[in-house]
Amino acid sequence: MYKISAAPLRSYQTYKMKKLILSILILMSAAALHAQYNQQYNTNNDDAPKGFQKQNVFIGGSISLGFGTGSFGVGANPEIGYSFAQWLDGGIAFNINYNSQKYIDPYTGNYTDRVSSFNYGAGVFVRAYPVHFLFVQLQPEENWITYNQKDLTTNLQLKSHVSATSLIGGIGYSQRVITQGSYFFMIGLDLLDNVNSPYRDQYNHAEPIIRGGFDVYLHPSRKPKPEGHIL
Repeated sequence: MYKISAAPLRSYQTYKMKKLILSILILMSAAALHAQYNQQYNTNNDDAPKGFQKQNVFIGGSISLGFGTGSFGVGANPEIGYSFAQWLDGGIAFNINYNSQKYIDPYTGNYTDRVSSFNYGAGVFVRAYPVHFLFVQLQPEENWITYNQKDLTTNLQLKSHVSATSLIGGIGYSQRVITQGSYFFMIGLDLLDNVNSPYRDQYNHAEPIIRGGFDVYLHPSRKPKPEGHIL
């Protein structure tokens, strides 16, 4: 049985922890950088609306589709959020994904097993913009996954149910106009080390998370026009 020695494992865990710390520092730096900008923006716009604004609420998300030799995947990631400032968004995200992978016997070239997974989950996200077209994002989430493994030679099946906590850290490009809409493209990684994470392979290596999508903002409520003549 192949085993991973303790020293490389500790090095790998240390590397993951450094990556987590770096991501948090990036987000904190972005927040500090734009806190001053936001303060100046509000100071120079005394007539800007205060408090909750319906037109700052956005809904949208992304869809994904992938396929290759013996593999197929499809998913959706809806989200609802709020633009707190020109540099900061936050909200709730959901995900639902299906993946299927067939495995080949290297000696015969025949498919031997098929493993499929269905997962759904939810979490919160914080998205900060160091510059107007670039953002960094942190998204803790919880996922519930069902695996179905089938032996293609005997037709025997094995099902299992697991859950996993993930922390997605990513960087992305966006074109965004608050109260109108936005589109975005993001590349991220699961910064935690949970072996059951849907974002890690069978060797517990983090797989790139690539997402692209769009958001639209809600329109402000229109005040009813007064009826009759105004004296």
